[in-house]
Amino acid sequence: MSKEEEEKSVRLPKEGELLGEVIQSLGFDRVKVRCEDNEVRICRIPGKFKKKEWLKEGDIVLVLPWYGMQEKTRGDLLHIYKRSELKELERMGILQRLKQT
Repeated sequence: MSKEEEEKSVRLPKEGELLGEVIQSLGFDRVKVRCEDNEVRICRIPGKFKKKEWLKEGDIVLVLPWYGMQEKTRGDLLHIYKRSELKELERMGILQRLKQT
């Protein structure tokens, strides 16, 4: 696989999306995530992740905040990054934004 293909395979944050780190599992398909804007949000886990990908504390995820209502406290989980994707984000310098908070 070429470098261009690797970069395309990594899901990058788009406008309005934030990187975050899982800090606590709350049950009932919800997790507490500390986002790169230094807000702690309770995020819903969509059905496509249930029983397919398990979350644990310290995992890096992509979050879409709820805009309009409870945007500072709620969000939806969009993507769970794997180790190989995290290495690529680190190489691209995107993961540094999360570590600075």
